[in-house]
Amino acid sequence: MQPLEAGEPTTIGPYRLLGRLGAGGMGRVYLGRSAGGRTVAVKVVHPHFALDEEFRARFRREVEAARRVGAAWTAPVLDADADASVPWVATGYVAGPSLSEAVGERGALRVLPDHSVRVLGAGLGEALAAVHALGLVHRDVKPSNVLLALDGPRLIDFGIARATDGTASLTSTGVSIGSPGYMAPEQILGKGVTGASDVFSLGAVLAYAATGSAPFTGDSSAALLYQVVHTEPEVALPGGDLREVILDCLAKEPSARPAPAEVARRLAPGGAAGLVAAGWLPGPLVEQVSRSAVRLLDLEPSPAPEASGPVPFSKPGVFGPPDPTYGAPAVHASEEPADRQPAAAETAPPPGKLSVSVSAATTQGDNGRGRKVSCTLALAVASAVAAVTLGSVLVFNMLPDNNGDNDGGAGGKQSSRPPAATQSSSPSAEPSTPDGALSEIPERYLGTWQGKAQALGGLLPAGTVEVKVKQADVGKQLGTASMTDELGASTCTDILILQSVTDKELIAVGKAKNKKDARCTKNDHIVRLTPVGDDLQYSSENPDGGDPSARLSKVG
Repeated sequence: MQPLEAGEPTTIGPYRLLGRLGAGGMGRVYLGRSAGGRTVAVKVVHPHFALDEEFRARFRREVEAARRVGAAWTAPVLDADADASVPWVATGYVAGPSLSEAVGERGALRVLPDHSVRVLGAGLGEALAAVHALGLVHRDVKPSNVLLALDGPRLIDFGIARATDGTASLTSTGVSIGSPGYMAPEQILGKGVTGASDVFSLGAVLAYAATGSAPFTGDSSAALLYQVVHTEPEVALPGGDLREVILDCLAKEPSARPAPAEVARRLAPGGAAGLVAAGWLPGPLVEQVSRSAVRLLDLEPSPAPEASGPVPFSKPGVFGPPDPTYGAPAVHASEEPADRQPAAAETAPPPGKLSVSVSAATTQGDNGRGRKVSCTLALAVASAVAAVTLGSVLVFNMLPDNNGDNDGGAGGKQSSRPPAATQSSSPSAEPSTPDGALSEIPERYLGTWQGKAQALGGLLPAGTVEVKVKQADVGKQLGTASMTDELGASTCTDILILQSVTDKELIAVGKAKNKKDARCTKNDHIVRLTPVGDDLQYSSENPDGGDPSARLSKVG
């Protein structure tokens, strides 16, 4: 969980917010607390959906349906407001990591043990059986929508994915709801989605849990979708009933897949509850969940703001499918960024109440369909400046300033962001040789490192930085530094060229890997890595990117 940043709300509906849990293609998720003390997860949809009346109608209908689920192994829908300026929904908070956070190269475990996978499959099978009995289909069963709690697994995110399907803002670009690699073939081909589609996704989730890898892989979304439709899954498990259940779920033909209740029966004949009661999570996850629960008890809501108002963008934006400011990588089959992005906020306010105002005019698009343009968005749900900042690699001068060409919106005001550092953004081509310089990179620096970055001297969140360091000579590539924005929508990568290294500091020159990407800075800049305990302190002398810095922990 991340703390609330400047521009984010402290209150949504009747809930006081404690922090930000995450973000995705549908919206942002916050941890909140009711007046009675109940902890909830509050999801606020992305503002462009607020413009679409069809979306609002679907959202209202699907949330009402999701309220009826109330099954074991799901997070209950407690509250919602489809008529708010930006719709939101509150569900019961589940104290536990998602499957994607717990398993894999970046998780606490590489794979879940066989017993845990069986409980996971049985619990999710029972949950889907209850959901399908109500005539509902989840449509987006994937590792990030599965939470691992001490009292059993939970399937989350009902009522939003389905609500977005078919809205004008999505179908205008042919986007389909689902996650590449976990969508059923018929879902990809547009042949209709039934409960059997959820079973296919369940099989892919269980394969991921048991092996640490999705059963279908590809270098791009298009390649991945092709693999799902035309190739057989790869499930690196020894023969046995668990592997058979997974492969049966992954059958290409919907009619060949087992029903969710059958999946649950085959994996746990006596039901999931008995296995959960006996303890189902391995030790490292039990410890992780316990620590998180203890931290949760100490959280206090942010104080209510004295006043809260809209945050104007500096110029009108164009609303439609998620753009790099609001989108997320794994929820849409089409991941092409929008042609235009809303400019940054004039001044980021302190956290406040959610406030959105929209005005739109409709013009005729090239394809003869109406298109919403000239929309003015006022949103205090996330720092608008931070949302378009990718730290060392996003073009920071996209934001209006006193020397830029952007007009700052109504009244022609300019952005009040702090001036960039005066350091040169073109490092010297001649590497310096500091005292104590070494001929090779010490083991201390090698590996893969990750951490949350901040720009402008810590004023703005800048997403996640990942640095990979391998052995290299001076003047040669030692690895890469990648920045992913706060919503996980865009990543820019620098090639790192070793300049010098000592026991106390590694200095490299960062060079943009893709200089054609307009979202990324193109200038060469100095990158420093400094050992701090077991971590590395990362800093980039790149004014165009806001001179980002981050504390990095080793992840590989």
